[in-house]
Amino acid sequence: MRLASLLIGLVVAAFALPAWAQEAWVTDKASPGALPIAGAEILYSESDAPVVGLAVQDLRDDLAAVTGKTPRLSTDAAKGRTAILVGTLGRSPLIDGLVRDRKLKVDDLRGRWEGFLITVVDNPAPGLDRALVIAGGDRRGTAYGVYDLSRAVGVSPWTWWADARPIKRKALYVAADTRRVEAPSVKYRGIFINDEDWGLQPWAARTFDPAYGDIGPKTYEKVFQLLLRLKANTLWPAMHEVSKPFNADPANAALADRWGIVMGSSHAEPMLRNNVGEWKAGAEAYNYAANPDGVLDYWRQRVKANGGYENIYTLGMRGIHDSGMVGGGDIDGQRTLLEKIIADQRGLIRDHVDPKVETVPQAFTAYKEVLDVYRSGLKVPEDVTLVWPDDNFGYIRQLPNAQERQRSGGSGVYYHLSYLGAPLSHLWLSTTPPALVIEEMGRAWDLDARRLWIANVGDIKPAELGAQLFLDMAWDVDGVRKLGARGYEARFAREVFGPARAEAVAAILAEHHQLNFERKPEHLQWFWGRGASPRSSPLSVAQADARLA
Repeated sequence: MRLASLLIGLVVAAFALPAWAQEAWVTDKASPGALPIAGAEILYSESDAPVVGLAVQDLRDDLAAVTGKTPRLSTDAAKGRTAILVGTLGRSPLIDGLVRDRKLKVDDLRGRWEGFLITVVDNPAPGLDRALVIAGGDRRGTAYGVYDLSRAVGVSPWTWWADARPIKRKALYVAADTRRVEAPSVKYRGIFINDEDWGLQPWAARTFDPAYGDIGPKTYEKVFQLLLRLKANTLWPAMHEVSKPFNADPANAALADRWGIVMGSSHAEPMLRNNVGEWKAGAEAYNYAANPDGVLDYWRQRVKANGGYENIYTLGMRGIHDSGMVGGGDIDGQRTLLEKIIADQRGLIRDHVDPKVETVPQAFTAYKEVLDVYRSGLKVPEDVTLVWPDDNFGYIRQLPNAQERQRSGGSGVYYHLSYLGAPLSHLWLSTTPPALVIEEMGRAWDLDARRLWIANVGDIKPAELGAQLFLDMAWDVDGVRKLGARGYEARFAREVFGPARAEAVAAILAEHHQLNFERKPEHLQWFWGRGASPRSSPLSVAQADARLA
């Protein structure tokens, strides 16, 4: 009881953090010079990237959900006296005109990867008195700026996925002196959909898209939208046998490009290939020592088909499904074979993507037994990103040393918020403590693992809090670290459940993570494999009863 009281006290204190005031750049209260945006029309350019048009459509719907007034969307001149202007530098005549006329200063935006600027501009165009301007340095930067406004007016990133309804507000005002310039801390940030067998795949097949009967373009479009709302840019798609491979339907990759999403693949799926669903010659033939031509041609087909899109190519090789590499013999032989594999894979990228192979994003994930091969002296080209794994339970196994921190390809992290496998799985209740995520990913950041962060989120639900925390931290490391675990749980509760319920929900979240840090609920029974007997818990009946209570 004392612990619970202390936790509640910490949560209450978190609501007094200055972060709340700093985030309230959109309010429902008028102030001197504030710009009213409820009902203001939204202008963007047809020449801009497709993802900008998709984002402004979501903004229109979000503002309508909050205010009850559906803004007019236009690519022509404004009809009212105020507007929201959205566009990308170099692609939007609207934004470029403001820069040319010196009405919009963008010096602190230019050259910033996925950066955006939000500010109020007076007399932006003939007939317009004032406008809220959202300008992006590139296509995703513009989209992130749009979704930043959605989040500021009270629309949670989980508005669709978790039915998080925004609070109704009759009016919305942006302070006259607003100037927000943001860009991500980590260059590539995203999720890995894994273990989709029990939730995402059957739901998509039976409920959301029964005509398709699987996770297809309709479902992936909602995933892409969620990623942008969370300011993420990368997806490793679902890859279990129960699902069709992502690239089995070319519409998926085309849609990812339309939404501006960078596609990758897991540690066990080099060169964007889903081996579980796409390799047809049998597991033993997936052996580069014995069948190099067959395997190389298999990879070549995908690189040729998808090379025109924005991808991160996974290099190296493991078995068909999360198993060790076939062939190579002892660890020295595996190291020699892996070095040849990586060289040949880069040859495919050079031939079919870009002759300057060092400019194409590539990653090598030292997961499970591959880390031992890497530690034995494996040579990985300097421009390839080294991706360090956790131990499947949230503790990062290794981070770059001083020499590795000098590599041009940098480092990243592959992190589990969900895990299926021996010796113990955790899939169902998302109990990885926010404090652990902040500590471990903060440690990764401090040691320059800043190029690629991927979180295994299982089938997305129920990892909403963990996924948002991971990606918020990838966007703004310092901001999340200042909040801390309890402060972040409080912010999440406020965003998703509203201020009236936030304190009670945050207290539940805090106690949930505290109780389950001692032992995850899925771990109260020991994992047992085929032919093995279950092992009893060491808890007595009285201890088990107390824990259940």
